[in-house]
Amino acid sequence: MSEFWLIAVPGDKTNLAALERMNTVTAKANLSENAKFIIPDLKVGTLDALIGLSDDLGKLDVYAESVIKKIAQYIGEVMDDSAEKAQENLLANGVDLVSYMTRFEWDMAKYPVKQPLKNLTDSLSKQMSQIDTDLKTRAHMYNNIKTNLQSLERKTVGSLLTRTLADIVHKEDFVLNSEYLITLLVVVPKTSYIAWQKTYESLSDMVVPRSTKMIAEDSDGGLFTVTLFRKVIEDFKAKARENKFMVREFFFDEKELKLEKEEMIKLEADKKQQYGPLLRWLKVNFSESFIAWIHIKALRVFVESVLRYGLPVNFQAVILHPYKKSMKRLRDVLNAIFRHLDEAAAANMKDVGMDIPGLALNNQEYYPYVSFKIDLNSLDFDS
Repeated sequence: MSEFWLIAVPGDKTNLAALERMNTVTAKANLSENAKFIIPDLKVGTLDALIGLSDDLGKLDVYAESVIKKIAQYIGEVMDDSAEKAQENLLANGVDLVSYMTRFEWDMAKYPVKQPLKNLTDSLSKQMSQIDTDLKTRAHMYNNIKTNLQSLERKTVGSLLTRTLADIVHKEDFVLNSEYLITLLVVVPKTSYIAWQKTYESLSDMVVPRSTKMIAEDSDGGLFTVTLFRKVIEDFKAKARENKFMVREFFFDEKELKLEKEEMIKLEADKKQQYGPLLRWLKVNFSESFIAWIHIKALRVFVESVLRYGLPVNFQAVILHPYKKSMKRLRDVLNAIFRHLDEAAAANMKDVGMDIPGLALNNQEYYPYVSFKIDLNSLDFDS
């Protein structure tokens, strides 16, 4: 991914010739790839309305970009795959983003040009807001399932002192339903296996002889059963601790263990069931929101060009894809070729943020020509 510049200049012969010169110079100097960016004839409205729209579109532009970025990042999270695989899903109208922008065609069906600019802006705003709201709802549902599943999965790994025992213990490992006897689980360090075997019967009174067996083992130690009388549980625990044998706070409950297993199976099934539809929704709505964003950019170019160059509407828009390390040189070339559009600006506003009444330029660079950036770097999973 990278950065693109949408520029517009008046469409008279002088400036069309300047555009040709720009294309020649940038190609020869290997500064950028350029393509015409066709914006249809839109309903202009009043000057006051245009000034208001300029500000509204600026805010909508920033909002739309943030929504697109969120969807792109969430695709990466959901796929949990390589950046390259996730990147392949960032398409607009079925093509890669660069191709969509450099071959841009206004969607007449979705955004009818006979509508007032304010209506088009409101329609785009509602669309982005709806996508953003739907994303939050869907992400919340999926993340809840994912978080709960990860929480259960974490319990199945790690030390025998802390991990769940649902997939380790069995009914036959325990003395159950006895008024007097109980089976405890003890974690014994590997270096203490012999000591355990020699001492467990004498750690307390009323320990059932030969009642221990190892039912699980990890890199640190083993999980042993031991059966004793209920009345000596606390005494046995204390003596075990003194010998660095740790009694697990665990009592066999078949129903509870079954519920835990069933919960994990259910969450795994829910996650799998939601994954496909969610990914499809993300891909479709990334495309929809990206298309909307580029239409917002087109509207901004149209509005700023009318405000800057006046009526009747006559301007030519071009999209430039600057090569890496050529951006400053390219900007210098553009300023040189089009400085005649605003000599004072070219001389006095070089890369300086200015606030010009009627133009949405607050704290952004001002050039003799209309210029907007389309920054795709934030959509790059490798960046």
